[in-house]
Amino acid sequence: MTTCHTQFIGSIPEKYDEHLGPLFFHFFAEDLANRVAVSPGGRVLELACGTGISTEFLRRALPDNVEILATDLNEPMVDFARAKRRGLKNVVFEQADALQLPCADAQFDAAVCQFGLMFFPDKLAGLREAARILKPGGQLLFNVWDSFAWNPIARVAFETIARFFAEDPPTFLKLPFGYHEIDPIKALLHEAGFADLQVNIVRTVSERPSAGHVAEGLVAGNPGVLEIQERGTAPLEQVIDAVTQAVVEEFGDKPMRTPLQAIVFSARR
Repeated sequence: MTTCHTQFIGSIPEKYDEHLGPLFFHFFAEDLANRVAVSPGGRVLELACGTGISTEFLRRALPDNVEILATDLNEPMVDFARAKRRGLKNVVFEQADALQLPCADAQFDAAVCQFGLMFFPDKLAGLREAARILKPGGQLLFNVWDSFAWNPIARVAFETIARFFAEDPPTFLKLPFGYHEIDPIKALLHEAGFADLQVNIVRTVSERPSAGHVAEGLVAGNPGVLEIQERGTAPLEQVIDAVTQAVVEEFGDKPMRTPLQAIVFSARR
């Protein structure tokens, strides 16, 4: 992971929310939220909340008087979430590092993280922080993407973008889909102090109105766009057009449909 891989800046949060949200995140956010078991009056900490997509689904799934503290390392993403989803009841958005949470011990009934663990530079430290802030018996829920083999649209985008670069192609899209081996993750959870582990494979077919809408997000709705701009090998619109064509060839257009697969982990403090 390079420094730019965590820089969700400029127009990235908006494009991420508009284009990648419906493609990748809505279905899995609802699935994850429906697995959270917190009694009325409880507290939930969300890690790596991004633009607040998963926060919104948590709010729908949980009792109104459950408090949600939604955090993300990236300030522009938190700012976007705070502005777009300011009407969510009993939700506070706050910038925070998942490896050094500004929270006292044993304060939360559940900790939730949608597609965030892959970005933690020290995954064991992040899991230990989650254990620290949970009450005894508290629930940890998170998901990670399965490999390119099970999420072919990400593979197609990665390979198409790479063709514009004879050397040193952008690597961002490898990161979200590169941390999916179940046994090592289970071992880290045990080492961090968690027990009662459960693992579920979750699949869907995502449908979007057009391939162009999808390509816009795959190219410009994530920090990979910074790698493309830094290298300056091809105009951004040319890259988007190429990804659009590749998506059309593999998954159709108007509508575009693609299979997706994630892995959900549940554990108790």
